[in-house]
Order: sequence, then C-alpha cells, then structure tokens
Amino acid sequence: MKQRTIVWFRKDLRLHDNRAFIAAARRGEVVPVFIFAPEEEDVPVGAASKWWLHHSLQALSEQLASHGIPLLLRKGTSKEILTDLLAETNADAVYFNTRYEPAIRRRDSNLIDYLKAKEIDVQTYTSELLFEPGSITNKQGEIYKIFTPFWKQARTQYVAASQAIPPTLTSGVPDQVSVGKLQDLTLLPNYLWYKKLNAYWRPGEQHALEKWQDFLNTTIMYYDDERDYPAKDGVSGLSPYLAWGEISPRMMWHDISELLAYQDINQEQEAYGQVEAFLRQIVWRDFAYHQLVSFPQVINQPLKPEFKAFQWLEDEQALTRWQKGLTGYPVVDAGMRELWETGWMHNRIRMVTASFLIKHLLIHWKEGAAWFRDTLVDHDVANNIMGWQWVAGSGYDASPFFRIFNPVTQGDKFDAAGDYVRKWVPELASLPTKYLFAPWTAPKEVLAEAGIVLGETYPNKIVDHKAARERALATYHEMKEVK
Repeated sequence: MKQRTIVWFRKDLRLHDNRAFIAAARRGEVVPVFIFAPEEEDVPVGAASKWWLHHSLQALSEQLASHGIPLLLRKGTSKEILTDLLAETNADAVYFNTRYEPAIRRRDSNLIDYLKAKEIDVQTYTSELLFEPGSITNKQGEIYKIFTPFWKQARTQYVAASQAIPPTLTSGVPDQVSVGKLQDLTLLPNYLWYKKLNAYWRPGEQHALEKWQDFLNTTIMYYDDERDYPAKDGVSGLSPYLAWGEISPRMMWHDISELLAYQDINQEQEAYGQVEAFLRQIVWRDFAYHQLVSFPQVINQPLKPEFKAFQWLEDEQALTRWQKGLTGYPVVDAGMRELWETGWMHNRIRMVTASFLIKHLLIHWKEGAAWFRDTLVDHDVANNIMGWQWVAGSGYDASPFFRIFNPVTQGDKFDAAGDYVRKWVPELASLPTKYLFAPWTAPKEVLAEAGIVLGETYPNKIVDHKAARERALATYHEMKEVK
C-alpha cells in the first residue's frame, strides 16, 4: 500500500521548488489542501490579498487537476480540519512549508506536537525564504540588525538548488472526500471594488514564471538605473507572486547567479551591478523575516523603545484624504490613487507616501501599515511592517526620522517629465511640468488655461511642507527629551 501524505498549502501556491509538495510526491500519494483560517493570522487578510488568493487558488487547482489531483479547499480551524482529513483520507503524514509570522509559528508548533502525539509523521520545509531565520549571524552568533552586513554574509552562503516537480504525481484523495468550492471560502467581497484588479494582474505560478523570464531577458539589465522612476518599466512586478509563494526565491537566486557569473567572466561590470541590485532586494525580503522572527513585537511596537513616547496625532479627516489621494501634493496623490486602482504602488512612491503620512501629518505608522495591508495585492507582513518602521525611524535599520522627503522635489527628481503624475492625477494633466508638483505656485492664468481651480477641481494642499517639517522635527525632539 502506498504511503499517503496530506500536503498543507499555505503561502506557497506553486509546484516548482515546493519542498513539502515534492517530498510528499516522492513518498507516495498526495492529498493537497488549502485551509483558509483568517482568525489564526497575525493581522487580518486584506481585501486585495483575498482577491489575489482567490485567483491564485483557482490557478493552483487547475494546475493540480492537470495531473489528476484535486486541491481540497477548506475554511475553519486548521487543527480540526487536518484531524478530519487524516481520518477521511487515511493519510499517515502531514507535510508543509514553514511560515514565520509570530501567531502562525505558535499555531504550527502546537499543531506539530498534537499530530506527533497521534503518531502522525509531520515534516516541515523551507520554501518561502533563501535562508532559515537564525542561520545568518555575526561572529558572536547574534542576529544582524543592520542589512548591509547581513547582505554581505548572505552572499557567501550556500543556497540549495531549486527542485523540479517529479515526473509522476499520484492523487491520494478518495472519491468520497468533498473537494470543496472556492466560492465557499468567501474571499471576494460583496462590493465590486476588486474587479478592476483583473485588468492589471494575472495571479498564479505560470504567470509568475513567464513574468520572471521576461524580466530576466530585459529589465534586469538596467534595473538599478531605472528602479526609482515610477513612470518607467524598471521593476520586476513580481512582489505579489513572491508574497503568495507562486515563484521560488531559490530559483530566482540561482538564475541571477548564473547571469552574474556570465557577466563577471565577460567583464561586464556595469551590467553586473544592475543585476546584483535586484538580488539585493530578494535578500532584503529574507532580512525582513529574520527580523520578524527575532523581534516579533515589530508588528505592533516600535523596535526603538524611545518611539513609544512619540506624540502621534489622531486626524481621521487627514487620514482619509491621504488614503483617497486628495492631499494636494500631486506625487503623493498619484501614488495613493495608483494603489487604489491597481492594488500596487511603485516602491519609491511607497516611501514618499509613507513619509508624508508619518512626518507631514504625524499620523501613526500603524494606520498606514493597515491601509497598505488592505489594499496591496503584494502585502507581506514582514516587508510591510519593516518598510513602515524604516520610514518612521523606529526600526533597527531605519531612515532617520529627521530625513523628511519633500514631495515636490521628489516629483521633480523621479518623475521629471510628469508622466506618472499625469497618469494618476489626470485633472492636472494640462498643467506645465514646471508647476505640476506644486500647482499652488502656478499663476492664476496658467491654472485657468489648464482648467484647474484649486480647492474645487483639485484640492488645496493639506499642510505646508515647511511648517509640517518644523512640526515633525519639534515633535521628534520632544520625544528624545522624554526620560
């Protein structure tokens, strides 16, 4: 009799280099299951993430079906569902890939103990990261708090090769076991906001691999030069696929390493730097998770304790204007509108919009993190929180609080022709570029010719940059004086 293994899919919605799935397939028959257990998560699953998850599960179901294997879909408590499935399928093992969020780690630890007590073979694997948290340390065996030494150490580490899908896959799902319906997971909300995302994204492993090959063949060769310019096609667009585990970071590491080796041999140093800059971003993702495991309080608390004394403002009206892209600062508004429309925002603009909320409006970074969590298709607990604490200055490896982005000069520098702002703030499209990032500086006749009435067709600026900067610095210094 063949051995039968339940493969518990989580944030690893792919078959290639899926260590748990491949190990189970080599062992014998597989019983794949996805359990939607939102109450077990550290933070609520956002609306945009649910949309992505719905379509990713659909793609994974179709992929498994092509091998004659159904993907079981369940909603409820992980412990109860796994217990029931073990009985229904007569499986004798449960395999899954590790997740690293604090509440999930506690849940999984308890589940492993519970299943082993029932004499179930439980195996866990690393599939989401390049390196297991705790495996990259300094000479004293301590976790790195700063990215640069972490990066240097990571570049010397061995990364296991990506694993291929076994040629033969065998289903272990008995005919009498209910597969479950995707719509019963209720991932899609009743309102139709999410439908516009269909125009911008195609979730699933196959699309991830296609997008990766396109990026490798073109954009990666000028990545470092163009990644900061939101109007250019200078980034990979792979962040949601990584967030949901539809592409293997190990595969990406080895593909990039081959490209770097070729460039090194051929002394293409400029190209080498372009490609390595992208690899650095993959390693930053690992760094965020290593930090999350070592400092789980980062989800709700500043890593630098002095920031607990920071006097944040509660201003619902200002928060709403920021969320809707109505701050009166065009580059900020463009970013927030891009996010609402597409479920994604260019990384340079993420920094600008986050800085504006925290430092111009003095609204707590947790409010911004919650909004990004709900609206980003690529939401990732570790990266989202690390990004916000980086901007706030409260993380260990963070931008100083007194580094306050000027949203006008950021537009001038990174959207010099104004293409990005004109796309997402079309009411300003006819304004000459010299006034585009600060429309309040335009003469009345120029505004009139462009069809703009400040305060009516486009909002007045919510705060004055100079005054907001001075207020932020004063608040920061007050915090520093608290003993």
